[in-house]
Amino acid sequence: MEQIKSKSGSLTKSRREFIERAGMTAVMTTFGLSFFTACSESEEPNRPNTPPPTGSNGVTVSGNTIRIDLTSQAALAATGGWLLVIDAQTLVVNVGGSYRALTSVCTHSACDRNWTFASSKFTCTCHGSEFDTSGNVLQGPANQPLRSFTTALNGTVLTVTK
Repeated sequence: MEQIKSKSGSLTKSRREFIERAGMTAVMTTFGLSFFTACSESEEPNRPNTPPPTGSNGVTVSGNTIRIDLTSQAALAATGGWLLVIDAQTLVVNVGGSYRALTSVCTHSACDRNWTFASSKFTCTCHGSEFDTSGNVLQGPANQPLRSFTTALNGTVLTVTK
């Protein structure tokens, strides 16, 4: 069975805000504001070449269907938990016990794997676009919403249909 690449997480709001502020200050000092405001459609997102982890992570992708075993993906099982399924370019989030799934391809410049989630919003860290859990744009530079997908929960298995 092939291992599906994914990222998940949860970070306290205060810790995340501290890291963002400290990192942004250092980067802004080094590069200046013009570095972040000048971008083109041909930019390639950062694509780290890391091998998939060993063992089962509870995520399978078959065509347009993603199955997530919530016993293996315990962070996603909790309210506020989220998961990026890299191989399927899909973001999944638990919003008060109900699941939402969105494309992870940012509508600004097609970055697909540089996401964070905090304060009920997804942030594409390529250029800072922010989206709510329904995919609506909260802050640009993106000006189009993320496409949403159907989710269904059967016991401890979440199915996403694209």
